[in-house]
Amino acid sequence: MKIHDATSSKAQLGRRELLARAGRYTVGAAALGSVAVAVTGPRSEALAAGGGSEKWPWPYVKLDPAATAERAYEEWYRVFCGAAVVSAVFGQLREKVGEPYRSFPIDAFTFLEGGVVGWGTICGANAGCCIVTNVILGPKVAGSEEGMLMGSELMQRYASTAMPTYVPRSPKVKADPPKTVAGSPLCHLSVGRWMKAANKELASPERRDRCARLTASMTYELVTLLNAWKDGTYRTRGVVPAKAYGIQAQHDCDDCHGANVPSPPSPKKI
Repeated sequence: MKIHDATSSKAQLGRRELLARAGRYTVGAAALGSVAVAVTGPRSEALAAGGGSEKWPWPYVKLDPAATAERAYEEWYRVFCGAAVVSAVFGQLREKVGEPYRSFPIDAFTFLEGGVVGWGTICGANAGCCIVTNVILGPKVAGSEEGMLMGSELMQRYASTAMPTYVPRSPKVKADPPKTVAGSPLCHLSVGRWMKAANKELASPERRDRCARLTASMTYELVTLLNAWKDGTYRTRGVVPAKAYGIQAQHDCDDCHGANVPSPPSPKKI
């Protein structure tokens, strides 16, 4: 009986001690939680709004357009269009400048492949160019529209130029692909028009090499503009479609809508 009482009292003591410790841990966790909220709440917002990497423009040294285009061509076969543009430019700036380029997650942008995860929207080469211009020159919220407008200018060149224009030193496919005018910054239209002109399927080596060359072509154009900006001679030709047409689009609606082209409501006159 005594043994039972001793065991029972020890068990009760053990339970009381566990409850007391649990209470202390709960209070401690709550206190830590409140500290974490106090630190990560406003602090994370402050970092998001103006962290160390959000000081514009980013340091830039002039690059060789042809050498950078060649890197983009080779990188296409590793990370595809958008990330290849970013890698070709930022990869060199990692070597020549260091931070903040060393911390930039280049490979994260492989999702731009196929017009953003294969959905055929904006061509990844266009998106990659816009990432580079807005990171180096700075985004519009930083006080200048140059980064956005340079990206817009490159998208206009993409849509209106017979591409690909760049010929790699050691092409994966020896025959030069036909050049086509996309008439749009969209992957779906750009690739579809080329496939029709070349009579090649999507998975063909020729189509893949065409997109690698097109990515290199856009990278060449990008670096040419960046170098002019660095020299202080860049004058943007980019437009903001919303300002020009009253809606976020370019003015070639017939390509997709046929005769049923919607008109945006006219702005109210004050």
